[in-house]
Amino acid sequence: MAVGIGATVVGCGARHSSAADGGERHAGDKPVYLRLADVPEQVKADGATVVVGDPRARVTVHLYEDPRCPYCRQFETSGGGPVLTKWVLTHKVKVEYTMASFLDGRLGGSGSRKAVNALRAALKEGEFVEYHSVLYQNQPPEEEDGYTDARLLQLAEEVEGLRTPSFDSAVKSMKYQGFVDASEKSYAAAGHYNGHEGPGTPTAEVNGYRIPVEQGAILYDADLFDQFLAKVVDEAS
Repeated sequence: MAVGIGATVVGCGARHSSAADGGERHAGDKPVYLRLADVPEQVKADGATVVVGDPRARVTVHLYEDPRCPYCRQFETSGGGPVLTKWVLTHKVKVEYTMASFLDGRLGGSGSRKAVNALRAALKEGEFVEYHSVLYQNQPPEEEDGYTDARLLQLAEEVEGLRTPSFDSAVKSMKYQGFVDASEKSYAAAGHYNGHEGPGTPTAEVNGYRIPVEQGAILYDADLFDQFLAKVVDEAS
């Protein structure tokens, strides 16, 4: 599989998903999900990967992201992220997220770790994808350690039904530290970029094909990313 895009864009360390599941019946034959709240989301058996979408979707996009990475924000808010959501709603694509926290080590602070923990707490409440979107829409400047407990709880108020006592407690206590550590370990094991462990963020793999850094501009162009996914979906049908 090749992507005919030649521009280079440098991310937070770079950018790139995983293999798709088959099924007796094409997942895309199902009626579309009417809203994000209807989309399944769960943690894989590895304890480090969040899966969003129809488990039988034939196309899998695996994303490596750090909550503090501004290039991830660009992807999620104005690049391929909204396009990816559209495809998830059709049952044809599912997304696997590895949420890294390496930027805390490079920039200081604990915002990435706290945000990843809060995202896992949101998943427990069935609100991962909605909260994930809110965090990137309200991302603080990269150099600021802005994802404090108070700010994460404040942003959770933008997701209907998320502010529960169990969610608040999980955020304040770092209940899912084990998930945070496992996710960072999985990210670090996924490769190296620019002299650091991990492939850089955002990194996307589509049905096991890692989009190379020199073609990474496709992640920030919604139309090009849409065309690319349409081609992959068509080939997987």
